[in-house]
Amino acid sequence: MRREIHGWHSPSLGKHMEIAVYGHYGFALLMLPTAAADYLEYERFLLIDAIAPWIEAGKCKVFSINSINAEAWLNDRMHPRHKSIRHNQFNAYVYQEVVPFIKNMTSPETPVYTCGASLGALHSANLFFKRPDLINGFIGMSGDYNLETYTKGYFDQDVYFNSPMAYLPNLEDPHLLGLMRQSGHIHIFTGSGAYENPDASRRLSAVLHAKGIPHDLEIWGPDMPHDWPTWRAMLPYILETRF
Repeated sequence: MRREIHGWHSPSLGKHMEIAVYGHYGFALLMLPTAAADYLEYERFLLIDAIAPWIEAGKCKVFSINSINAEAWLNDRMHPRHKSIRHNQFNAYVYQEVVPFIKNMTSPETPVYTCGASLGALHSANLFFKRPDLINGFIGMSGDYNLETYTKGYFDQDVYFNSPMAYLPNLEDPHLLGLMRQSGHIHIFTGSGAYENPDASRRLSAVLHAKGIPHDLEIWGPDMPHDWPTWRAMLPYILETRF
């Protein structure tokens, strides 16, 4: 499998950001790390190995980026307002820097699907729902799509506009809703085992259903905990059966 490490100084974030690239062809799968992890997390926990057959077959080309969660919602020493600002800077980094990088490494027509587990699932969904003109769909595994779960009681306009469970019910823009309805690749998966929250996925599904946005909801059994073995089973299954 072809593996490359790239990086640049991000104007949006004011720091050097790395990105790992796996594969040579196919749609772009943009991986968002869990919690405070880095761009090599999915490789370390063998999720890249789990989807290697699809990468090597040219079905997808994977791009794995760093998170800034430790500089935002997971940083207890940071003022909540500054966390909101940092979250928006991360969005800008993805939209203005990462997506163009992906297009330059593939083609302007290559679809980009975000993908993540746990907190990475929230980011994956949010990046799509805010800019379905740039992101073509998402895979969310074991996600909680209410940002307030992570804000410890803080709420401002930026929390609202980065929390799909807050802004999606009120979204009426026909252009954005139309792009979401055309996606064909909204996949919401979760287990029901230890530390999972399947009701969070059910709630997001209910909002999408109310908005007429086609999507895929699967809730796996109590033998599937909030952990890497679950996600190593889920993602290959999704790639095999949904793409």
